[in-house]
Amino acid sequence: MSGDVMVFGGINMDLVVETPRLPRPGETVEGSRFATTPGGKGANQAVAAARALDGARNVHMVGRVGDDAYGQELRQLLADDEIKIDATAVDSGEDSGIAVIFVDRDGQNTVTAVYGANLKCGQEEVDAVAACAPGAAVLLVQQEIPLETTRAALVAAREHGVTTVLDPAPARPDGVELLPYVDLVTPNQTEAEALSGVAVTSVADAADATAALRSQGAAGVILTLGEMGCFVDAQGVKGHFPALPAEVVSTLAAGDAFNGGVAAALAAGAGLREAVQTGLAASALCIERAGAQAAMPRRAEIAKRIEAVPGA
Repeated sequence: MSGDVMVFGGINMDLVVETPRLPRPGETVEGSRFATTPGGKGANQAVAAARALDGARNVHMVGRVGDDAYGQELRQLLADDEIKIDATAVDSGEDSGIAVIFVDRDGQNTVTAVYGANLKCGQEEVDAVAACAPGAAVLLVQQEIPLETTRAALVAAREHGVTTVLDPAPARPDGVELLPYVDLVTPNQTEAEALSGVAVTSVADAADATAALRSQGAAGVILTLGEMGCFVDAQGVKGHFPALPAEVVSTLAAGDAFNGGVAAALAAGAGLREAVQTGLAASALCIERAGAQAAMPRRAEIAKRIEAVPGA
């Protein structure tokens, strides 16, 4: 089934510091660059999906920002990517969410988030999901807003036959409560361990963690493995998908690019194998660039990267 993409999740302004290395407790390290850039896992994934679709389907961003300069800028930037922001509310009583991000010379990052208006998401946003659901094929959610609100949105989407996809980030042990309400869960290695209790350092571990997640109620699992690719057990597809070649600049939004690419492909009517390849290509292109939303690739780039893979 094809249709629109709904993304319900966090919208933040990222405060990014590039540094040769991360400081130890009590230590000051001189950074090399500072920038503000739009982020939030929900917004990042909405941009990733919109660019992967390139107008083929609509993308609706459901979420909340503060009535401040960051909020105004975040909404406008989403609209600039032709994302529908009718359901992106402005909360006059809260600041917009922010995330302070440190990126080292190897492209690895650490993040501290203050979610602000994101935490005020509630019934208004659930109603917005229900209103968009009749024309949608996919609902993509994360864990940067209250879980009870996310659960209600998943239920509303499923009532309309919408495919539900959960990126269980940031990792939360209580995120396991959402698994029975999703068609696909897409944890990375850290998140898979938090949910399943299985440490994931190899493809074999990924298979074990995936089985554990299925037993906890997830209908399907795509476990991302960084440079090892991903392990899939969903919709009759089971096995390891290698990562696509890439020169790493920053891993900052690699997971968001992957999830947005998968959601976009599913919304366009692709099968799961093609959707996973789309996600892997989007992720490979993303990590070759700096930034979060700025690094998200477009549909033609993704297709070209997939075509360059032998046997694709």
